[in-house]
Amino acid sequence: MNKILVVVYSYTGTSRKVAELLCSQQGWHMAEIVETRPRAGALGSWRCLLDSLFRRHSAIRYDGPPTKSFDAVVLVSPIWAQRLSGPMRSFVGTRRHHLPDVAVISVMGGRGAPNAVAEISRLIGRAPILDAAFTTSEVDNGSFATRLQAFGTAVRSAEDTQRAVRPVTLSPQAF
Repeated sequence: MNKILVVVYSYTGTSRKVAELLCSQQGWHMAEIVETRPRAGALGSWRCLLDSLFRRHSAIRYDGPPTKSFDAVVLVSPIWAQRLSGPMRSFVGTRRHHLPDVAVISVMGGRGAPNAVAEISRLIGRAPILDAAFTTSEVDNGSFATRLQAFGTAVRSAEDTQRAVRPVTLSPQAF
């Protein structure tokens, strides 16, 4: 059984709801990214927009377990102005060398998930093993649950099929 960690940043609680359900469906651990300067009211929403437009990194705190001790990490983040949220951008940017296989879940009003996946790919230097996107309305009405479970199963299956393959010349049986 693979060790998989779900790392979430949630401004409104919608992404957290997705992460919590995924962890409950799959029996995975969850860790949360918290901003050191919380966003509140209209100014907080305005900062969300500016952070996305200018691809700014937010000051964050992550008190979760070390990501490198897991086989895979599922990143769950909101989409702001059709881009990756600033706190998740900060997390991925500062921990890119310590991230194992990565899967991505985007939570959005309507569009932008491919942009977020592309940005994560650039930051970590490789493509995520899987990605999925859910709209806020799907999360609010609960219709996302079946697709979320299928995503979790696919992540688990992808990790099960990625076994280390050594060249025969390095295999102990070759000698």
